[in-house]
Amino acid sequence: MRTGDPRTSRRRRRWALTAALTALAVVMVFPIYWMAVTAFTPGGQSQSQEPYLWPTESTTQNFTEVFTEQPVWQWLGNSLFIAGLGTALSVCVSLGAGYALAKFRFWGRGVIYASFLVTIMMPIQVTLVPAFLIVARMGLVDSPWAVILPTLFDVVGIFIARQYMLGLPDALLEAARLDGAGEFTTFMKVVLPTCGPLVGVLVILGFMTRWNDFLWPLVVLQGNENLTVPVGLSTLTNNPAFSSPWGAVMAVATVTVLPLLAVFLIFQRQFVQGIANTGIK
Repeated sequence: MRTGDPRTSRRRRRWALTAALTALAVVMVFPIYWMAVTAFTPGGQSQSQEPYLWPTESTTQNFTEVFTEQPVWQWLGNSLFIAGLGTALSVCVSLGAGYALAKFRFWGRGVIYASFLVTIMMPIQVTLVPAFLIVARMGLVDSPWAVILPTLFDVVGIFIARQYMLGLPDALLEAARLDGAGEFTTFMKVVLPTCGPLVGVLVILGFMTRWNDFLWPLVVLQGNENLTVPVGLSTLTNNPAFSSPWGAVMAVATVTVLPLLAVFLIFQRQFVQGIANTGIK
């Protein structure tokens, strides 16, 4: 039985794969596109039942209205402070803990690591009340530190850091110690320079998690000007001050996406290398 030309078959498979991936990309990007279009659509059209892919008359009224009526810039500043500082401190904690668990032998190391993994499977609702009581006793309610401090211990980040550092050769560390370097110097001058991809992964995952976090900031932040962007967005849907609440929500959401895109574009190369090195699928 005669078969077709192998090159033609490969070309057809390549076109089919390209078409399937293009269709999948369109499906994934369409919500972001519709969000941006709704942000520039007048209120009447955005709340109509008729489907639309482009506003009949583009307008920035939604942006002007919501940024005038609500402290959106303050919400963005709060989110940037909490996500930026929280991610930076959490990355330092994850690198140190991951290095200790991967390269040091001490009593109880396995039990400690297993305890870390157990907390990954524990839903936040279980620890919500105890964590709030601790934060309240410390007098941090309605403060950015009430959001930052409980999230410094990132178990997923420690797990990723440990998996990455297990791949570092022990001979490299031993050579530094034989040259007279202390443990801190070995970590800062030998281990840390090799952790660029790992830092990229931790920064992107940590910043995205803190930027999108809703439940814990909703519990501990109370004043309108102290809210983060996700919590502030939830107050807009039923706000009678806006002629088009969903237009206001989409306008703020469109601006909110920009910092996430900036962080991803800055660390995307390290992120891809880090995912490949740690073997995370």
